[in-house]
Amino acid sequence: MAYLLAQIANYQREIMAVAQRILLELLRRRRSLIFWAIFPTLLLFLNGAITAERAQLERAEALAVVAPPTLVGAALFFSCLGGSVATVVAEREQNTLKRLFLSPLRGVSYFLGIVVAHSAIGVGQGLLVFAIALALGATFPGSWPLAIIIILLSILTYVGVGFILGTQFARRTEDVNALVAAFGVPLLILGGAFMPTAIFPDSLIRLAQFNPIFHMTEALTLTLAGEAANHHISFLGIFALAMVITGWLSYRRMVRLERTL
Repeated sequence: MAYLLAQIANYQREIMAVAQRILLELLRRRRSLIFWAIFPTLLLFLNGAITAERAQLERAEALAVVAPPTLVGAALFFSCLGGSVATVVAEREQNTLKRLFLSPLRGVSYFLGIVVAHSAIGVGQGLLVFAIALALGATFPGSWPLAIIIILLSILTYVGVGFILGTQFARRTEDVNALVAAFGVPLLILGGAFMPTAIFPDSLIRLAQFNPIFHMTEALTLTLAGEAANHHISFLGIFALAMVITGWLSYRRMVRLERTL
């Protein structure tokens, strides 16, 4: 038992060390963190203004409608998915991985450290979006504990997909933007990040059922409105688990390839 607790403590230290290193690098550069704060804020106000005008709602009501998809459908996509892709690619270009192979750091600790770092960024964005919405009068009568679970599942999904894309498809920093745009923008539109899914034709609604971003936005929107979202949450939970496992396997494959170079 003592050995098991010691191993868990070692993993925790390694995971937090990796997460702190990544977050400290972002703090030194600052620009990425600033942009990740500006983007959801601007998108929240833009979506809120458009929704208030088109749906004839008060500003507070409109913000309550657009805050969930703004967060999980757009903000977390670029910070957690795009950020994790960029992190993995940068580590390969800077030969950080090769240096890590010479250290006692375990691969699972490195993987989970990146997950924790980008989860911290995602949680910060969530606090920012909802703090602004609540400060301007928006109300969310639904279950906050369940909403937090949905946000965390969304973060895990994005980071898992980011590992898959970063390890299998992106080789240089220049590949990141093209990769994220090619895979992401159609999914964001189809997922309801920029426009409500209520206006989608039936054909797009049927297609959106296979889009995890659609289930993220619907799950969080319905949950915070006090409505049932069991189907969307179940889909998201299974998909998040699958992406984390696949992302880890993709990372292991990349490590094996890097060791042979």
